[in-house]
Amino acid sequence: MKRYIALDIGDVRIGVARSDIMGIIASPLETINRKKVKSVKRIAEICKENDTNLVVVGIPKSLDGEEKRQAEKVREYIEKLKKEIENLEIIEVDERFSTVIADNILKELNKNGAIEKRKVVDKVAASIILQTYLDMKK
Repeated sequence: MKRYIALDIGDVRIGVARSDIMGIIASPLETINRKKVKSVKRIAEICKENDTNLVVVGIPKSLDGEEKRQAEKVREYIEKLKKEIENLEIIEVDERFSTVIADNILKELNKNGAIEKRKVVDKVAASIILQTYLDMKK
């Protein structure tokens, strides 16, 4: 089986997660700062390092399920990825609440203030997006 990669795409940062080789468990992998790194190239490297072309992308929606401007931006970014990564298979997942859930998890884990949330919340959100997809596949 192949691993899955998941992306929580934001204007400033992209959270990245990956599945285990069996496609059962999602884990946070890294956070890409789009202002400091060529993010499309980095994601291509991550796909190559993990021998996968399967990428789950969170699509932001409002509470009523409507897609707003941010969803358009994510889809524009997906097009850039498709140009860079050969045979890329994109799986879109509703990402409503993924960052809120990630934020709440980190608040619970970070009662002593040791974790700098901004550095990890996006990759935790990506792992929630991926785990949601993996659970739906079962």
